Amino acid sequence: MGQISYDFTDETVIVTGATSGIGRAVARRFGDAGATVIVADIREEPKEKAESAPTAELIEDGGGRATFVETDVSSPTEIVSVIEAAREFGGVDVMVNNAGIYRHASLLETDVESFDQVFGINVRGVFAGCRAAARDMLSREDPGSIINTASISSEYAQTGHAMYDASKGAVMMLTRVAALELASHDIRVNAVAPGIIETTFGSGNPEPERHVDDQFIHDEMEIPEVSGRERDPVIPMGRMGSPEEMAGSYLFLAADDASYVTGHLLYADGGYQIV
Repeated sequence: MGQISYDFTDETVIVTGATSGIGRAVARRFGDAGATVIVADIREEPKEKAESAPTAELIEDGGGRATFVETDVSSPTEIVSVIEAAREFGGVDVMVNNAGIYRHASLLETDVESFDQVFGINVRGVFAGCRAAARDMLSREDPGSIINTASISSEYAQTGHAMYDASKGAVMMLTRVAALELASHDIRVNAVAPGIIETTFGSGNPEPERHVDDQFIHDEMEIPEVSGRERDPVIPMGRMGSPEEMAGSYLFLAADDASYVTGHLLYADGGYQIV
């Protein structure tokens, strides 16, 4: 089957959490499509052992234009700094709030500090990214697109995912509220919901896409037995997805082909949600 060709020439795209995994694939696809890409992450070097070149370097080696901005998305002031970096290229046209963190713990074993950390990155980071990007677009009276990384966990509860599922549910609702409030300004807000994606974080133990790091939080308490769906995930397509397969969904939602699409949660999960 053929691949759709997109043209984002003269547009500036910010991708948070773009060092590795889905974010890296998304950033590279936008770079290949002619966009100037702002790679925003807490580290520049990729986590994948097989990869050595930073994302921005790869984009530039391929003839594109990109720059890295060290960013902790849980800090609204650092998100504003990323937007300011985009203004050097004319301002943000597409904002991809992709950075996130995963913590595995049941409701009973979850501690408040871990809960706050997950929500600080997964929810406050998306909120700050949506707000800062929208303010920049409005100040320039320029339409734009905001795309958040949600998850199958946005609507499907999973054992041991008390923090993660709740945070991704919040991302879904933030997306819908932002879409509602910004629609009259011609700013579209959507989200991609990846399923079980084969990344460095899922090695040997498939889980929904995880960003930032892969540390698990456990304590001395007995962990409740997981249900069959988590132990043996049912994917109608019979395999995990790849970060590269996710990227096209982001480009579609950012493109003019999706000009009448807003407030939408686009599942890219191999059919997981229909089982």
